[in-house]
Amino acid sequence: MLPNINFENPWLVAIALNAALLAIAFVAPKKLLTPAGLLHGWLLGVLIWGTLGWQGYVVVLFYFLVGSGVTRIGMDIKEAEGIAEKRSGARGPENVWGSAFTAALCALLVLVVPISCFNFVEICADRELVNDIVRLLLLGYVASFSTKLSDTCASEVGKAYGKRTFLITTLQPVARGTEGAISLEGTLAGVVGSAAIALLGWGVGLIDSLGVLWCLLAAFIATNIESVIGATLQAKYIYLTNELVNVINTFIGALAALMFALLWRWLL
Repeated sequence: MLPNINFENPWLVAIALNAALLAIAFVAPKKLLTPAGLLHGWLLGVLIWGTLGWQGYVVVLFYFLVGSGVTRIGMDIKEAEGIAEKRSGARGPENVWGSAFTAALCALLVLVVPISCFNFVEICADRELVNDIVRLLLLGYVASFSTKLSDTCASEVGKAYGKRTFLITTLQPVARGTEGAISLEGTLAGVVGSAAIALLGWGVGLIDSLGVLWCLLAAFIATNIESVIGATLQAKYIYLTNELVNVINTFIGALAALMFALLWRWLL
């Protein structure tokens, strides 16, 4: 069953709610976002509530709060070793969109596809077909955040508590914080993080129970591909910033989940 998303006029609620949260975050003593990050976070929040309602908003808010908390795990250890996130983990605009670009794209398409299909494209006027497309986009939305939280948990827990870290391409021991390094502790934390987002997406009705499985598989695959990119390409190409790699990572996660869902349907 699709969630009850109100497409008529959720935008005023989105603007008011996010303005209130923006004001609270601006005066809060613990800064999770930079000033510019706050403005971009406001824009993202308005977009998500306006397109996906409270269900989609709960997912992005959960990712942000848990991801910010995980980033601060073992901060003293990571700062001492020089592998901590810059600004003590406070997110800027580049972090906001690096993490949420794929999800924002899925959310926009959830809004645009029904409108364009029913108003402009007769061949797509079959409501069940449009609903199927929307379901896939919602799966992509949840899978992108499931992937990103998996990556964040794996990276931050691994950097803080990974006892033995290995380069994913060679399995040779490397120092914690090395691009492309993996650890048992980080990998397990990544699985837990991806499961948390996937189960939340299922709990609020954005995806079904099979979607939880697709998100878990997609997040695991995408997170490891991201490690391979970090180990092989990121140091060679200056344009492959962490933020761009995050966009690639979440896009792979969303696409993989869609492919699993479509393959399962084809097999049935």
